Amino acid sequence: MPGTAALATVLGLFSSRVAAFELLQAPAAKPELTQTCPGLVASDAPRILPAALRVALDPEQVRISYIGHSSFLIESPQLVRIATDYNDYVRPPVVPDIVTMNHAHTTHFTDHPDPAIKYVLRGWGSTPDQPARHDITVKDVRVRNVPTNIRDWRGGTERHGNSIFIYETANMCIAHLGHLHHTLNQQQLNEIGRVDVLFVPVDGNLTLDLDGMMEVLEALKAPLMIPMHYFSSYSLNRFLDRARQMWTVEMSEIPSLVISKTSLPTAPKVMVLPGH
Repeated sequence: MPGTAALATVLGLFSSRVAAFELLQAPAAKPELTQTCPGLVASDAPRILPAALRVALDPEQVRISYIGHSSFLIESPQLVRIATDYNDYVRPPVVPDIVTMNHAHTTHFTDHPDPAIKYVLRGWGSTPDQPARHDITVKDVRVRNVPTNIRDWRGGTERHGNSIFIYETANMCIAHLGHLHHTLNQQQLNEIGRVDVLFVPVDGNLTLDLDGMMEVLEALKAPLMIPMHYFSSYSLNRFLDRARQMWTVEMSEIPSLVISKTSLPTAPKVMVLPGH
């Protein structure tokens, strides 16, 4: 895996081109989501031991492991494995069954996925007028997406260049905001539906600014929020300082947790898994 210098180069190229972005889809008022998911709710990354990933789960449990950057490994009760924002730099220690990707820059996708992966879901379409649309079911997992816009390399708008992926399993909905660049309108919130666990980019610069991200989190109302896509303790702590004004913040000592519908927090919580 290339060192941090390669990643810094990629991010530097992107950030140097970030300019004014017209939030074409931002709502005038804060919208409310509707119920579509099942039920009601909610330095280097530490190495994850493959042996731990083979431990059986109960029928209602899901294992989430933070791989780094915007990549998580999600394991369903029937051990369907999903890798988010699968790329050439940060990969899980096992071959997933499903990978989802976004293409704001190369730390969120790859053109050369492992050929053993059965389902490769790209979060962008062939043209801006043809957004990616995925809705697949593999054993006990359903994966679908909601397209959003991103800034392009010229500082303009690329329509439907990002996808929020939703993973439904064990009677829970887990959502990954991807490389989100704007707040969400009512239609997008309706498509996403109720969220139990939310992966949140918190850099506050390359993705959505901090105020906008807090608006998104308040609209989605997920019981469990897990930060990702931060490059320093400063950017993480800046987000956590804001989060503590509204929610409980907990720091995990390990990059993996097992959750179920019944173990979700009764009040919204931010859970920080070690890594970056």
